[in-house]
Amino acid sequence: SPSNCHSAGLTDLSLAVYSPPDRPPAPVNVSVMHLRADSATISWEVPEGDIIIGFSISQQRQDGHMQRFIREVNTTSRSCVLWDLEEDTNYIIQVQSIGLYGESQASKKVHFHTLKKSDRFPSNSSNQDDPTVQGLDKSRHLQTGEMIIIVVVLVMWAAVIALFCRQYDIIKDNDSSNNKEKAKPSSERSTPEHHSGGLLRSKFHPSVPSINIIEV
Repeated sequence: SPSNCHSAGLTDLSLAVYSPPDRPPAPVNVSVMHLRADSATISWEVPEGDIIIGFSISQQRQDGHMQRFIREVNTTSRSCVLWDLEEDTNYIIQVQSIGLYGESQASKKVHFHTLKKSDRFPSNSSNQDDPTVQGLDKSRHLQTGEMIIIVVVLVMWAAVIALFCRQYDIIKDNDSSNNKEKAKPSSERSTPEHHSGGLLRSKFHPSVPSINIIEV
């Protein structure tokens, strides 16, 4: 009947609307890097072709005690740093991808063992790629560069001050010598006048005998 066809059409439509979409695939190649006594970095990969908007990580100790569940969305990160871990302890982690229509299945379990605080970090480990270590190295380089710049600036200022003092001494000496030259001619002018006056006085000195001419 027509009513039966109409009801069948509604049933097919409802099944098409409410059919659950596919969940994203589970992360692969989950690994632990930069392992320390109280922290570790977890990294993973996501198969291409799926839109991933976040991740979730479950962290528990080897004895089964659940410690932490981390969930982040609106991120494309493929790594996460686990802090506040206990030293010399076994841990198990699993990672899930968060897609537009839900979360993926959990990845394979990954086991790792934290170091002791007394243990030294391996010199050839991947800590060279650790952003924290790189940040420390960069800060050291910046501090060294800043110190060099400060020393160079101080040396330049010292050279400028020394040059200024030297020029000031030269100008001061020139001024004093010019003042002496200006004062010298005035004293020399007074001396000839004194001598000339003396000569004049000696020329007409009364003690010099005079010659009288008598006409015959």
